Amino acid sequence: MTVETVQVPAYRTFPVQVAQVQRLSPSFLRVTFTGPELDVFASNGFDQRIKVLLPLPGRGIVDCPAGDDWYGAWRALPPEQQMPIRTYTVRAARPELLEVDVDFVLHGATGPASAWAERAVVGDEVVLVGPNARFAGPTGGFEWHPPADASCLLLAGDETAVPAICAIVESLPEGQHARVLLEVPEAGDVLNVAAPRGVEITWLPRQPAAATIPAPRGQLLTAAVVAAVLELGDRLAPSPAAELADVDVDSEILWEVPDDTTARGSSGVYAWLAGEAGVVKGLRRHLVRDVGVDRRSVAFMGYWRAGRVSD
Repeated sequence: MTVETVQVPAYRTFPVQVAQVQRLSPSFLRVTFTGPELDVFASNGFDQRIKVLLPLPGRGIVDCPAGDDWYGAWRALPPEQQMPIRTYTVRAARPELLEVDVDFVLHGATGPASAWAERAVVGDEVVLVGPNARFAGPTGGFEWHPPADASCLLLAGDETAVPAICAIVESLPEGQHARVLLEVPEAGDVLNVAAPRGVEITWLPRQPAAATIPAPRGQLLTAAVVAAVLELGDRLAPSPAAELADVDVDSEILWEVPDDTTARGSSGVYAWLAGEAGVVKGLRRHLVRDVGVDRRSVAFMGYWRAGRVSD
């Protein structure tokens, strides 16, 4: 008799409801989701990516595929039945309580996720696609792979990277030296983060006061990263400037991440940079080509591109 092995998917759908909505600041909203199947939700990394499938007007989540090949089934649906999909970071997961927190960046009704979050109330239904705890192997979906011997960490990003960076920061051990640079829309978006001793967080509001003209997106973050790299000096630049292949961020995804087998800290330094792809591209060019940073020491991630629809 032949015994068939049941294939457990690495990622699966989780129908959930909104359990709590908490406005953290003018630009950040935390939504706590709950659902009966979240006991097998596996958040394996501190920048764990998930998909959020948003309800359709008048139809809710009835059209959401439920099988292992949820994406193939979703693509096969007529466009009017395809729930919008967006990528987010898990801010916190409590499978024992059947809860997952996701922090949304609010930017009006310019996209389906922000528009949904602005109106979210307890009981609203969405579907999360996340890692499956019943899957025996690694599920991936996270990029935080610092070397064990990294003595200094540099984390930088715009508001879209704030949830991931804050989760990473709160996971760091006491005494870990880390520089954290966070560009956010306005001064009211400075959040309380439980940073351990040794972590220095610098918030960079583009509009520091209501009467001021906001700085161009990425300007403050770029200047702060350049200054931090200059301060670190040779610890981040052990080799001659390298040739660098161009990435067209309008047609390609900028996602250059050393995995946990190749990542190494240059003299103990490891950097993790995420945000708008054009800004990250400029930082990549400066660090790798101009300064000569070892590419195995830095993760570059273009989370989104200005003027383009995500996902």
